[in-house]
This record gives sequence, structure tokens and C-alpha cells, in this order.
Amino acid sequence: MRPSRPSPRVPRVALLGLGLGLGLALAGAAGCSTAAGGTRAPGGPAAAAVDRAVRQTEAADSLRYTITGRAPEQGRIRAEGWVGARPAVGRVRITTLGGAEPGALELRLVGRHLYSSMSAEAVRESHGRHWLDFGPTAKFRSGGGLRVDMTAMRDEAGHNPVREAAFLTAAKDIHRTGTETVEQTRTTHYTGTVTVAELRRRLRDQDGPGRAGRQQSLDVYAKQGVDELTLDVWLDGRDQVSRQRVRGFGRHGEFDLTVTFHDVGAPVRVRAPATADTVDVREPAHRPGH
Repeated sequence: MRPSRPSPRVPRVALLGLGLGLGLALAGAAGCSTAAGGTRAPGGPAAAAVDRAVRQTEAADSLRYTITGRAPEQGRIRAEGWVGARPAVGRVRITTLGGAEPGALELRLVGRHLYSSMSAEAVRESHGRHWLDFGPTAKFRSGGGLRVDMTAMRDEAGHNPVREAAFLTAAKDIHRTGTETVEQTRTTHYTGTVTVAELRRRLRDQDGPGRAGRQQSLDVYAKQGVDELTLDVWLDGRDQVSRQRVRGFGRHGEFDLTVTFHDVGAPVRVRAPATADTVDVREPAHRPGH
């Protein structure tokens, strides 16, 4: 007997543009001519250094990352994610410490299937099952006939958030501020500001698999009413992004999110939840007496 379906509610992901994210951009950007657009940004050596590091980090087979900061209407946020390209897997655990929906959420992308953890109330409604299975495609009809689009959620589970760092290459004032230690590693710090309008203009000329993900990030900022971003990127001695920070102000308040990258290239393993512990959103819900 299938469990009754928990109340249909797509989990709200708090993170801005980190699809915050949200395809798997991890494996694709190595072939792009530049990380932020189809032609190299006019920022001289600083832009070239950031561009090179973004492309190298984005082309890594796997990595782990952590996110801290604040987002409008959400309060403080903590997250930890893992992404791998061979095979394509992803996992992110998000904790929101304020706003209208405080709590924790975990997403997993395994074998093209997207899974989401459920709230305690939903677990009770599903007779003890803890996961929703949204299947292997982004758009489908649920068991109740509703049209579902999980594109953003799938991206959130599987993308490499370093794509945000690429926006810095479009900043006209990009410059090197000095050296700093990040996670016990000596890094070079770059910073600059850029308008969302300028990023959109550059994106129109960009080709390559990273374009769709960056477009989704910009769409999130636009919905928040953000006009300008302040970006900081820290590069390590291997020409990889060690940390990035994105700040801005929109109609719902200020956001400030920092992503730190760990274990670049280390193996990543993500397991799908047990079938007996999942509810398939695509199947008709069980109704008592049927």
C-alpha cells in the first residue's frame, strides 16, 4: 500500500543565485572563451586572473562547498554542498535560521533523479517516509495532475556555485586588494562592483553550457530588485577560486552570501534514499478506502 501523499508544497530554497543556486554546470565551462561573456572582460590582468580561476574551478570533476550569510526575508543561512561530474551527482543541505520558513532542507541529485527531504509534518502524512522523489526530468505532471517544473531545484542540487565569481570579470573597477589567508591557504583577493543590467548585456553575447545557469542567477537577482552587485573573489596558488562573496540590496532588503570551496577534485559520493523511504510525486496518491 502506498502512503498518502503529503500536502503538495515545493520546498523553498533560500539561497540567492546559488541557484542558489540552480543542470549541472560543473562539467561544462572549460570550453567557454571567458567565464562572464563571449569576449574577454576589459579588466586587464585582474579580470584575466579571475576568469582563468573560475574556468579551472568550474571544470573540476568534483568539490565540496560551504555557504554562510544572510538573505532577504530568510535571515541567516548555512549550507553545505557536494557536486560531482562523473557521474553527475549533487547534494546540498540548507539551514535557514530566520524568516517565514526557518528549518532545514536537503536536496540530492542521483541517477538524474531529484530527491528532497520532507518536513516533520509531511513525514507524518506520508506514514514515516522522509523523502520526495521528483523523478529524472525537470518538468512533469504530478500524480494529481498538476504541472510541475523543478528546473531551479534540480540546478540547486547539482550546480557548482563558482559561476557567481565569473560576474566579477565584468566589473569595470575590478582590482587586486592584496593577499589574505583563507582556510589556512594564502590567497589573492580581488574585488569590484557591476550592475545587473551590464551582466545581462554581456550574457547575451555568451555561448557555452554555463550560460543557462548564469541566466538563472541573474533572474533571481532581478526578482529581488537588485541593481548592483559587489563581488569579492579569493584565488589560491593553484589558480582556483578559494572563496567568493556576493553582496547587494534589493526591494526586500540586503543580502550577503559567502561561498568557500573545499576538496576540489576529491571524490564525491551521493546515495539515493532507499525506495521504501520515498514518495514518488509522479504516482497517484493513495486515498483511504481505495
